[in-house]
Amino acid sequence: MKANHLCIASSPTRKEYIECTFRQAGRVTSALARKEEGDVIGFRGPYGNIFPLEEWKGKIYCLLPAVLRSRQCASVIWNALDLRDWFNNVTVVYGARSVADLVYKQELDEWSKRSDMKLVTTVDPGGENPDWKGKVGLYQKVLEDLAPPSENTIAIVCGPPIMIKFTFPVLEKLGFAPQTMFTTLENRMKCGVGKCGHCTVGPVYVCKDGPVFTYEQLQQLPAEY
Repeated sequence: MKANHLCIASSPTRKEYIECTFRQAGRVTSALARKEEGDVIGFRGPYGNIFPLEEWKGKIYCLLPAVLRSRQCASVIWNALDLRDWFNNVTVVYGARSVADLVYKQELDEWSKRSDMKLVTTVDPGGENPDWKGKVGLYQKVLEDLAPPSENTIAIVCGPPIMIKFTFPVLEKLGFAPQTMFTTLENRMKCGVGKCGHCTVGPVYVCKDGPVFTYEQLQQLPAEY
């Protein structure tokens, strides 16, 4: 199964269960969609590295998911909130093409009511409806106008590759250093165990050496990325 179709969405701080989110896209995910409560499935992993939250204690924590369809975003947001006393501030900037594309609506509603974090939501122009109370505008423009502080701040960018590509320059313009900007490259993964070579970028195996990378690390990879 391609790794970008299935991801752990729950935080490792929650020990009683593992919640996975997947997009029904092929034979395996379609079979999963037909499963009922109590059915048994096989599970292996996870593999690769993680977001180094322990190294970020005492920092401002800025999560920038362009789309919460990037399942790892939900996991890392809940992880930060469950460890809220580790961070000076937690900000989530979440964009989607339209109101209809918003996912994790229950979580968004819960986060919007919390006093210990800041949630900013935006949809592209034309994607709003009469009841929409968030921002309207292209994600990068909303982010630039918001201008989150770069000093002592970690930025995590999740979303489609094209969105990540155009968001990093905005963060640089705002003063973020490449080593403080993180993302994940699950979209390149297939087997997940370093056998098929589908995820290789130069000498790097995304599934084994990642999938979490800093922008500084990405800048050292071949231009094919």
